[in-house]
Amino acid sequence: MTYAPTEEARPVVFWEHRTYRGHLSELRRVRADLATDLAGFDADLVDTLQLVTSELLANCVKYTDSGGEGGEVIRALSMPGPCTLRVSLSDLGGGGGTPRIPTERTADEWDWAEGQRGLVLVENLSTAWGYFRLAPWADLGTHVWATFALAPDRTPPGLRPYVFTR
Repeated sequence: MTYAPTEEARPVVFWEHRTYRGHLSELRRVRADLATDLAGFDADLVDTLQLVTSELLANCVKYTDSGGEGGEVIRALSMPGPCTLRVSLSDLGGGGGTPRIPTERTADEWDWAEGQRGLVLVENLSTAWGYFRLAPWADLGTHVWATFALAPDRTPPGLRPYVFTR
C-alpha cells in the first residue's frame, strides 16, 4: 500500500489554543479571552462568538466528564479561509453523549422546556456546526465546532498566520 498525503487547506489564521478547567466558573474568562483574541473584528460577531462559545463550554461541562475534578476543555480559534471564522471546543474528559438537537419533543414540551435549547441557538447563529469523537476507539472526549461568515472588508488588517494568545 502506498501512502499519498492529501492537500488539505491550512488555516489562513490560527490562534494559539486556550485551555480551561471543566467548570462553569470559566465562562467569564472564555468570553474575555475571545474579546481579546478577536480585537479589531466586528463587535456583533465577537458577541455572537462569545454566546455560542459559552453554550458549547456549558455543554462540555454538563454532558461530559470535563465537569469533574481535573477535567479540561480546549478552545481552538481559526480562520480556515479569508471569509470564515471557526471556534471549536474539545472536552478532554470523555464520558458524555454526542451533541444533538432534541427533535422528539412535542410543541408543548418545547414551550415548557428550560434546557437543551443551546444547540438550537448554535445552529441558528452559525453558518454550520458539527462534532466528532476525539478518538473513535476510546472515550477520550468530543470536539465540537461552529463556523461563522466574515465579510472580507470587516476583517482586521495585518492578521498573522499564527496568533500567540499569551
